[in-house]
Amino acid sequence: MRQRLLYLLKFYVLTVLLFIVAKIVFMLFNSGAHAFTLGDVLSVVWHGLSLDLSTSLYLLIIPFLAVVVSLWWGGRAIRTLLRGYYALLSFLLLLAFVADTSLYPFWGFKLDASCLQYLETPVEAGASVSGMYIIVRALILVVGAYALYRLYKVIPFWQERPRRRGLSTVVSILLIPLLIIGIRGGVDESTTNVGQVYFSQNQFLNHSAVNPVFSFFSSFEKTANNIVDYDYYTAEECAALMDGLYTTQSVDTDSLLTTSRPNIVIVLMESAGDIYTMAMPRLTQLREEGIDFTNCYANSWRTDRGTVCTYSGYPSFPTSSVMKMPKKTNRLPGIASSLRAAGYHTSYLYGGDINFTNMRSYLVATGWERLTWKADYSNEEQESAKWGVRDDITFNTLCNEILALDTADATRRLWGFSTLSSHEPWDVPVSKYDDKALNAFYYLDQCIGTFIDRLKASPQWDNLLVVFLPDHSIDFSSLLGFDTFVRLYKLRDKIPMVWVGGAVKEPRKITTLCNQTDLAATLLAQLGLPHDDFRWSRDVLSSTYRYPFAVHNYNNGFAVLDSTGFMDYDLDSRRIVIDNSTDTQRLERMGKAILQATTEDLKQLDNNN
Repeated sequence: MRQRLLYLLKFYVLTVLLFIVAKIVFMLFNSGAHAFTLGDVLSVVWHGLSLDLSTSLYLLIIPFLAVVVSLWWGGRAIRTLLRGYYALLSFLLLLAFVADTSLYPFWGFKLDASCLQYLETPVEAGASVSGMYIIVRALILVVGAYALYRLYKVIPFWQERPRRRGLSTVVSILLIPLLIIGIRGGVDESTTNVGQVYFSQNQFLNHSAVNPVFSFFSSFEKTANNIVDYDYYTAEECAALMDGLYTTQSVDTDSLLTTSRPNIVIVLMESAGDIYTMAMPRLTQLREEGIDFTNCYANSWRTDRGTVCTYSGYPSFPTSSVMKMPKKTNRLPGIASSLRAAGYHTSYLYGGDINFTNMRSYLVATGWERLTWKADYSNEEQESAKWGVRDDITFNTLCNEILALDTADATRRLWGFSTLSSHEPWDVPVSKYDDKALNAFYYLDQCIGTFIDRLKASPQWDNLLVVFLPDHSIDFSSLLGFDTFVRLYKLRDKIPMVWVGGAVKEPRKITTLCNQTDLAATLLAQLGLPHDDFRWSRDVLSSTYRYPFAVHNYNNGFAVLDSTGFMDYDLDSRRIVIDNSTDTQRLERMGKAILQATTEDLKQLDNNN
């Protein structure tokens, strides 16, 4: 039995060491965007050790069972089985390490089950990277998995024949409670969880401490198609905290337009957070010429979420993607649906795959009549960018449709348009900046400038309203350095929202704090249309909007911003990670109440009649 116990110990120690090495490699790979010291590395290893120990015990279960069975049967067959387990385990561990390390610069959070959603559309999922990027990681995966398999294979098997099998079996049974206690992290009510390794105000260090294998499997209950319950308060307490935060009434709304029935274009600029407008001089010029909402914040961090927030005025969620829930999206309100009821014809344009993340289903369900996407372009145009049809081509399509309008036709039109070129891998046909991201946003800006210049020279401009805003913003730590990024953290979510066109009465600066979800109610109120169905969208120009605030949800966390400052709450560690408010506890309570109330609304959405 002694040799068998030594075998289990060596297997366990090797697995723990592999997780520690993976942490260090993860930090080194991401060191360009995240500064840290040797002391930080040691702290990450120490604080993350509890998850590594627990996860390694999970992986020890098969060897443990093999040892127990070998006391009574089949030594050679057991060893063959274990070598097969080594091969599978080595591949899966390397896959987790490579995926976690490679995806973090794009996602900003640890490996979880949400990555599986993108396997349905692998071409689009891989559009952010080059072929060489994938080849290199595939080679690392194969070579690393083989090397890891050899390491496990070096662990010597037991040689002695089973003696005192009954006593050895009893010892094995006595070890089971220790395994269970180690896996669950002790005997307390609280079990092992991702948040237990968080130790720093620097989220990168916290994320580095998280075991990617544990993070992946523990997240299955929080995948984008599921709804996580957030039961912080009783129904009465939650209602009291929510009182007055959202209203669907517009009273004494400030008028911004020359007409209540303009033709409308809504342009969702991929990833174009406020910080990147430094590379967008034409958009900056338009902010001076039109209506500039200077204090607007994105609700989410991904396109599928941000699209729903914009066109349905519906909130985002930390782990759930409403766009991926067709039963829910069928019940959502939509700017397009409301305008169709008012006599508008609606069209949507996207140069990528409109089936990605269930986008087609959502657009059709919320009132978009005609969809134009990648498949409607030539093969050459479809291959003009990694994600699909390049922005200058799609902007030209949209412009030509607008210019073809008969100005004498009383029928009004709404266009929605999602750009795509300002996204990794930033493959654009211009070279203005050394920074690839800035270069892509400059290219987008030039497309916007050309688009607006052509429209301004046309008679269609006089009755046109063009709304520019992003679907979401992105991490800008690589642009300004991580320390600066932390100081300016709340600007991560800040986005431009600009209204321009001949239908705009005069240039204005709207400084009221708001979210992108507020576009729906604010726009419909300008057109004199009801927006009662948009329960989570506020008319920011109405006298009923008495408490300006903004919320932002990211992967398993949320942030709240109002006149008292900014608060960021991490749902894994269950604590505030950024406190920059004079009334932080109130913001935390409010954020939890909003999360609880909106989640309950989402759960009931397809039950409403």
